[in-house]
Amino acid sequence: MPGRRQVLFVTDLAYQARGRRYCDEDIFLTSRLRDAFDIALCHPLDAVSLMDTFDGVVVRNSGPVLHYQKAYDTFREQAMARGTRVYNPLSGRGDMAGKQYLLDLTAAGYPVIPTIDQPEDLRLLPEVDQYAVKPRTGADSIGLTFLPREHLGDLAYGDVLVQPRVDFRYEVSFYYVDATFQYALNAPDPERRWVLEPYEPTDADLAFARRFIDWNTIDHGIQRVDACRTQDGELLLVELEDLNPYLSLDLVPERTRDSFVESMTSSLHQFLETPRQL
Repeated sequence: MPGRRQVLFVTDLAYQARGRRYCDEDIFLTSRLRDAFDIALCHPLDAVSLMDTFDGVVVRNSGPVLHYQKAYDTFREQAMARGTRVYNPLSGRGDMAGKQYLLDLTAAGYPVIPTIDQPEDLRLLPEVDQYAVKPRTGADSIGLTFLPREHLGDLAYGDVLVQPRVDFRYEVSFYYVDATFQYALNAPDPERRWVLEPYEPTDADLAFARRFIDWNTIDHGIQRVDACRTQDGELLLVELEDLNPYLSLDLVPERTRDSFVESMTSSLHQFLETPRQL
């Protein structure tokens, strides 16, 4: 059809995620987005060689880039050099850029799990039984370990982040398209992160999540704000997912799913109309 935008949808349909079926979500999304766009799917390793013939590239459930870090770095470099429209835009300050944002937000006083990366900053962390140690470039809990405080001095600082292990009541995720809230899901059982249920956020919850959406300054794209509810009732940021956040669309009501697709379609149309960045 003349005038329809052509979109390269980057996904790894064979990726095996714990507790989730990434492929089902992207099969659903592309089946619906096809009403508005001409869409082709490709593996992340093929994106660089294919992207020039499309109006834009949508990066979705492609799995942790740690599994293909060199290829992903090349994709970013080539996309920026060629002025390729990538959705989400590569300017994201959250997980797209590594875990530095946890340090930045801690230093700026945001409600985030306190995070340090230098041994001299251990004094800034609260006294708890165990501490979470994660790679700076980690994803999907890869490389995550828990250690008592007396072992923290032996770490190879610089490559890892350290946080107190928070005793929380549950985790909750807030899903956004552009800066518009779409829905929320929570995991009532802390031991079963991906057993999720619909969650009705309060105004205070939404104000909490919106602070991080505003901080990230992505005009167009999909973001997920992951938080935990402490025993005191406070929300603390766990992750700001702005690269390829899994959406758990199979767990929301049909009307919510339809609304999300409409929002993403509108957002993608607007994004593809923006001038290329050369």
